[in-house]
Amino acid sequence: MSNLLLIAIVIVLGAVGYVLGRKRALNTAGGNIRDLHSLPVYYGANTAMTAVVPAMGLLLVWLLVQPMVVNNAVSGMISDATIAEAGSRDLVMSDVRRVADGLDLAVANGAMSGAEASNLDPSTSDVRGILAAVGVALGSDVSSETLDAAQRYRGMSGTGSIWKAVVVIAASVAGLGIAYMQSHKDFRARNIVERGVLALLIFAASIAILTTLGIILSLVFSTVEFFRLYAASDFFFGLRWNPSFSGRGGGSELGILPLLWGTLYISFVALIVAVPLGLFAAIYLSEYASNRFRSIAKPLLEVLAGIPTIVYGLFALLTVGPLLVDVFGSGGLLGVDWMAGGTAVMTAGLVMGIMLIPFVSSLSDDIINAVPQSMRDGSYGLGATKSETVRQVILPAALPGIVGAILLAASRAIGETMIVVLGAGAAARLSMNPFDAMTTVTAKIVSQLTGDSDFASPEALVAFALGISLFIITLGLNVFALYIVRKYREQYD
Repeated sequence: MSNLLLIAIVIVLGAVGYVLGRKRALNTAGGNIRDLHSLPVYYGANTAMTAVVPAMGLLLVWLLVQPMVVNNAVSGMISDATIAEAGSRDLVMSDVRRVADGLDLAVANGAMSGAEASNLDPSTSDVRGILAAVGVALGSDVSSETLDAAQRYRGMSGTGSIWKAVVVIAASVAGLGIAYMQSHKDFRARNIVERGVLALLIFAASIAILTTLGIILSLVFSTVEFFRLYAASDFFFGLRWNPSFSGRGGGSELGILPLLWGTLYISFVALIVAVPLGLFAAIYLSEYASNRFRSIAKPLLEVLAGIPTIVYGLFALLTVGPLLVDVFGSGGLLGVDWMAGGTAVMTAGLVMGIMLIPFVSSLSDDIINAVPQSMRDGSYGLGATKSETVRQVILPAALPGIVGAILLAASRAIGETMIVVLGAGAAARLSMNPFDAMTTVTAKIVSQLTGDSDFASPEALVAFALGISLFIITLGLNVFALYIVRKYREQYD
């Protein structure tokens, strides 16, 4: 039974429980709502909730636990020789799962029966050909050991799915029955339902915290493993980035400083572009523009924030880069030879700055509008002009919030990837020339995890060390920015 069908059955049972619970409560009160402790809807909701929530929770736990149990049971069938030949146990188990999925597809398509799939012999059957016929391609022949493991994996998964359906449906029916018997006119259904809704709200609020904790833990464990293989001093203070991908760290230079320099340099150029344009746009929209023009211009400006970053990257690669080469390259309009190629810090910085304009302008506009009108009126009453009021009253009052907006834009710039990959190049270097190609931490995280290195090698694990370093930097900027914005809002609310 598929998971979607199982969920549908549980929901139907919940709907049936709602009707039955509500009807039983009314019957016990003789049809008089005034004799009920709670409204009829609460009795129905309590029955539906008791039928659905425990069953869905059990299904979620089952879906998480069953793959681990099956993997542990099946991986014990894999010999050390097979693991050594494949390179890792995970790679062998990946082949096992693909063969098991292929056998399921073959049975579903009628290519073989379930009994035939469970008794295939690679010495007498073209297992690879059977799997290819249903769209599962393997790079090599299927060994007897892999086929045996796949057949057991398929058998255990099938048995687990049957028991899952039985247990989940039984839990839903049991919950429905218990709640139905509780549906009496004196039962405090409203209290139970409200506590259930409160628990749901707490769970929803905890998702963000649990997600952040999971991200941090996943980074920390892999980072610790990296520093067991590579010296932390060489990583944090190294001036060269040169992963060799030759064995477990042999000859690799994994210093983070060139990547941090490229990240900060490109972000600095982007902020030079975004902050003045965004701030001037915010001042004009909030203080000078008419309501009609503002209602048109602000949504159009904020459209820039909704454009996918890959589009910005292509714009940098195909338009901005060649344009800069035509101006600053050899034979360009200025007659200088500053820029050899279209990928450079300046290319990525300009395009990223355009992307950040709505982040600065929108938040700054809201902050400027939050400055009390009485401060403007007082300035005008003293004889100040509009421009003097903006410079000497409004901007100083809004400065903490504007600084927070700039810091939030900076954290967004530091975490950008696609614009850097397409617009700045892949060279890790320490250079002051804005027309040189450079790269950032985020770009190298992508390249290290998609390279040809063993996942347990420093060249792959360094991506997690880079990730946690970037996480700490952006977290610090975000906390500082939110502190400033909150302090400002408390002052003028």
